[in-house]
Amino acid sequence: MSNGLARAAVRFRPASFAGTFLALLFASAVVTACGVLLQTGLTASVPPSRYAGVPVVVAADQQVSVTVGSGEDRETATQPLPERARLDAGLTGTVAARPGVARALPDSAFPVSATDTGLSDPSVLPGGPGLTGRGWGALGIAPGERLAEGRAPADGELVLDTASARAARLSPGDTLTLAAPTGSAAYRISGLAEAPPGSPTAWFSDRTADRISGHPGRIDAVAVRPAPGTDPRALADELRHALAGQAQVSTGQQRGAVEQPALHEAKAVLTGIGASFGGIATMTAVFVVVSTVALATGQRAREFALLRTIGATPRQIRRSIAAEAVLVAPLAAAVGVLPGLALARWWFGELVARGAVPSGVVLGVGPLPVLAAVLTCTVTALAAGWFAARRSARMRPSQALGEANAGPGRPGRARTAAGAVFAAGAVAFAVAAANLTGATAANTALGVVLCFLVAVALLGPWLVRGAVGLFGALLRAAGAPASLAADNARASSRRLASATVPIVMVTAFCGTLVFLQSSLQHTAAEHVRQGLTADQVVTAPVGRPGLPADTVERAGHLPGVAAAVGLRPTGLVYQQPGGVLGTATALGVDGDPAALPSVLDLGVESGSLADLSRSADTVALDATLADSLGVRVGQHAPLRLGDGTEAEPTVVATYSRGLGLGEAILPGGTVAAHSTSAYPTRLLVAEAPGADRAATAEALSALAPGGLSVTDRQGYAAQADRERELSGWANNVMAAVLAGFAALTAANTLVMTVLDRRREIALLRLAGTTRRQVRAMLRWEALLTAAVGLVTGAAIAWTTLTPLTRALTSASPHVPLATALPLAAGAALLCLAATALPGRALLRSRPTAPSR
Repeated sequence: MSNGLARAAVRFRPASFAGTFLALLFASAVVTACGVLLQTGLTASVPPSRYAGVPVVVAADQQVSVTVGSGEDRETATQPLPERARLDAGLTGTVAARPGVARALPDSAFPVSATDTGLSDPSVLPGGPGLTGRGWGALGIAPGERLAEGRAPADGELVLDTASARAARLSPGDTLTLAAPTGSAAYRISGLAEAPPGSPTAWFSDRTADRISGHPGRIDAVAVRPAPGTDPRALADELRHALAGQAQVSTGQQRGAVEQPALHEAKAVLTGIGASFGGIATMTAVFVVVSTVALATGQRAREFALLRTIGATPRQIRRSIAAEAVLVAPLAAAVGVLPGLALARWWFGELVARGAVPSGVVLGVGPLPVLAAVLTCTVTALAAGWFAARRSARMRPSQALGEANAGPGRPGRARTAAGAVFAAGAVAFAVAAANLTGATAANTALGVVLCFLVAVALLGPWLVRGAVGLFGALLRAAGAPASLAADNARASSRRLASATVPIVMVTAFCGTLVFLQSSLQHTAAEHVRQGLTADQVVTAPVGRPGLPADTVERAGHLPGVAAAVGLRPTGLVYQQPGGVLGTATALGVDGDPAALPSVLDLGVESGSLADLSRSADTVALDATLADSLGVRVGQHAPLRLGDGTEAEPTVVATYSRGLGLGEAILPGGTVAAHSTSAYPTRLLVAEAPGADRAATAEALSALAPGGLSVTDRQGYAAQADRERELSGWANNVMAAVLAGFAALTAANTLVMTVLDRRREIALLRLAGTTRRQVRAMLRWEALLTAAVGLVTGAAIAWTTLTPLTRALTSASPHVPLATALPLAAGAALLCLAATALPGRALLRSRPTAPSR
């Protein structure tokens, strides 16, 4: 009987299930998109290119791992390294000595720039003046690499790839001047070699390559060729055992990650979007589906009451609701998979286009995300329908029919008590987060928004009743339609709460995401504008790895230059309280650190930046980072450099303007040896009094062949703003996805509530209310819904943002009105449109027309 009732309800009353169908469809799309990105992050790989011809590759681990706790509480945290981690060059001999190894080829790459090809234009080389420098021992690792003409290079010589030589009309015996990380020098071309297309390369003798690479004694990887008859997999296992703790041994698709260490960061990004944001999005979807299904089930209270009067048992009603969920939910979820896959493909494509994901990674579309979406929607619909109908199913037939006519009463005691517990938990989290600093406060703040949202979902009817009581006097003073809207909202608070909850969620979540980013960008922009005091900023043109090694020294001797400081951006890894690993931006200083105050005003709070010149084992820290590490001036800061090397430099200064500039300042020599590129990337110049700015800029531009890019502090600040806007794209997209989902479901819920009021509107019409008055009443209800949702969501967002922004920026949240007002107006317009359209449809029919 129950299954027959369910099929008949879906077949003959499809309109009553349309709202539930749409809510489940949207939820399935969001869950599918996040699931696909999560699966891609867990399984992402890139095919090997350079190492395609060698079955085994030995390289350093490109992630840092820290284990905390013991026994069952033992946990391991991992974090991708900001820079490439390298191996000790002596490990090549260790690998070559292992049984089954035919050859062990050391591989290392470093950027070099052609400064003089003997021609008028060095950019005739393929890809511009940039080449990849390698040691001669690496020749033959990539497929097709071989010596085509001449001989191996000796000291002071190089072998050039044939494509570059042909483009520049060079041949063995000619001289080529190259700028390497350690300086410029002229090299005689001893031969030509074939290289893969699009890979301009210069091979030096192994001793020369080690000396000029900028990381002496370190190599990128060891390419291993097994001896004839040796199983590569068995050899890899033997090497893993022999090199335990010293290096990673890769085979198969893992070799691609050795070529592109950025894959680890890309996997972290995809996993973060799919897991962290996906968890929030899934929770939001579950709340919205529960609210929508509960509303749809509650609207059928009269139907259930009539079934009870004709003898239907509570079990039969519950089984009928379960059967309806099984009929509707899987179909709606299956239809939602297609837009979910489209969203995932677009999102993934944008990440690839912006360089966050290597181009060789393929979107991982599998059955697990689809099954998760279908299962989540089905189970949620089952649970929501069962809980919504349990009261009608338990009542006596006469009591059920009477309550169906009167409408649902107040929320139950259990629901109210649970909501109060979550509200108290949110307040406790907020108080705790306000008294914490650094990452601990940021992690605690997440509990604030989650507890508040659960409390709002449970206490929604009380929230609406309280808001109506607060604004009731104002509404009644606005005229009869507004007064009628206030009375209706108070009497039907549970119905109005169903539409309010999605607006609260989108305002809270999106407000937190969007305005956290705006707060970070605002503070970073302020730090850059206040902290950058240099008159000129010099950077390398696009396509070059950085500034020539001697740029800082040469710039300091130019007429009109009072001080010149080179900067090398890098990253650091540090351990947060609780064992969580975090990253921080850092700068290496080329030149005299005592000149830093001439070009940067970092807001030094204690110590002196000039003390960075005392030794290579020193560091200056942003005050927020110093608080997170629990260190002060004179103490040692436990850090890991960009390539994972452990260090405990002495803190010589703390400052307040690190966001947007650098959260740590280190000597340039320390950074150069542990970064992927050993070149400084920008030069800050302070002009001497009375200097000719145009002449100084021209002289600075001429410091390198082909010219350098020179701008002033305003130009640099504008460029930094554009870069930060690009980095905030991910947060904006996540906010847009949540906003779009919540907006659609809120509109869907409002339409359902208006269409269910056919009898009420007809009664108002028969009592003499005009169409205009009814439309005005609906508009006031829509504005009340928007106001309650926006104010509640904004309060949750502000409570969450305050400890977050104080921990990260030491400032209050920055909420631009140009962003906040359009969002509020959009929510109000959405509510007005979602009530006006179905309201007009109901007003077209005669009040005396029979209702179904």
